[in-house]
Amino acid sequence: MLGLGVVALGLDIAPGSALGQGDAADNVLTESAVLRDPDIPVAGNAEGDITIVEYFDYNCPYCRKLEPELRQVVQDDGKVKLVYKDWPVLGPVSIAAARMALATKYQDKYVAAHDALMGTASRLTEPRIRELLAGAGIDVDRALRDLETNAKAIDAILKRNDEQATAFGFKGTPAFIIGKFRIPGALTMAQFDQAIADARKAAAKK
Repeated sequence: MLGLGVVALGLDIAPGSALGQGDAADNVLTESAVLRDPDIPVAGNAEGDITIVEYFDYNCPYCRKLEPELRQVVQDDGKVKLVYKDWPVLGPVSIAAARMALATKYQDKYVAAHDALMGTASRLTEPRIRELLAGAGIDVDRALRDLETNAKAIDAILKRNDEQATAFGFKGTPAFIIGKFRIPGALTMAQFDQAIADARKAAAKK
């Protein structure tokens, strides 16, 4: 894999089986939990043959920098499902941003919220989060109500994401699962393309 041999590890992803090792990972790293959590928003091609799972933080500068390139790769390929896993590890404002973004999914605006929060160059604050969401055409008052109503479900998503990222051994954001490969850290567009191609090859060997 184009310079990724050190960081990309083959994972045995089979329905109902653990993706990680040891008892602690058995209930956390199942294929369905990682790739097909019904509560997690997706972009790209929902029926794609390869899934990219991104663990990210809205205040992570590396996540912001690669976001346009990742989206371009997914768009150009046309057969990649992109699963967003909010993993707010950089403090309370990151948690607030993730919770607000997830609340917007109840008005089918999560991708717009994600793009707005990722597209800013400045560090987020809670007032800035609301300003960015409003600027993206999102009903912020409704999002706040939905956040209050669905707080348990939203916090459960964040807990699942954190448990998965920890079980995978990720140390920070961004981090990815691409097909059967675990990739900690940012990639270039060429490396994304190569990882997707290798994931398809690995899937074809099954």
